[in-house]
Amino acid sequence: MPYIKISPSILAADPANLERDVKRVEAAGADYLHIDIMDGHFVPNLSYSSSVVRALRNKTALVFDVHLMVTDPEEFIDDFAAAGADIITVHQEAVRDLRETLKYIKKLGLKAGVSIKPGTDISKITDALDIVDQVLIMTVEPGFGGQDYMCSVDDKIAELYGIIKERGLSVDIEVDGGITEGNIDEATSAGANVIVSGSSIFHSENYRDTIHNMRFRAVQGVEKREGDNIQQRGDHGLQLS
Repeated sequence: MPYIKISPSILAADPANLERDVKRVEAAGADYLHIDIMDGHFVPNLSYSSSVVRALRNKTALVFDVHLMVTDPEEFIDDFAAAGADIITVHQEAVRDLRETLKYIKKLGLKAGVSIKPGTDISKITDALDIVDQVLIMTVEPGFGGQDYMCSVDDKIAELYGIIKERGLSVDIEVDGGITEGNIDEATSAGANVIVSGSSIFHSENYRDTIHNMRFRAVQGVEKREGDNIQQRGDHGLQLS
């Protein structure tokens, strides 16, 4: 069973108290810190610069999961690598050469991720799965927090999970957008194992309880998927006998 990683998105944290909120989610058991970088062009919003990432880097040991929602992401990679990113994810829709961009990120000693919007077909990234560490599937239209989870993306997650498993690859599937305690099991049942959540964590009364409950529900989703797979194999065996 893959380890479930919880990645709180600081887009939903208190911008006047980022250090405080980051330390709180770390103490509450988060695995990653998801940092959305938006330029106002690729998505209609603006967010953090590399200087914010650099300022937070000395305040926490969390894995910095940097998501570049920007035009020409190649121009930003060096700055965020130097600022302390551990994972840099670029959008397939924004890069000029996906494989070369991913290879460059890995050359810097970082994990490389690729993200796709809800409407982008999985076939656009399958040629890069052999060199990517993480695929981020957006479960809302990127750019703003607080949107509802798009259940229609579950099929896309499941499709990607099947391809990764069939090829015997070790690639994390991350999901971002509208994830709550009530629906996290849908994403993990489909195949996701890295869960980004902003408002549901940072706007909750108790970060530790929320992260614990989300992880518990996420594992239930994984168990459901594995149980369904066992059942399908059993049914197939019965048909052959």
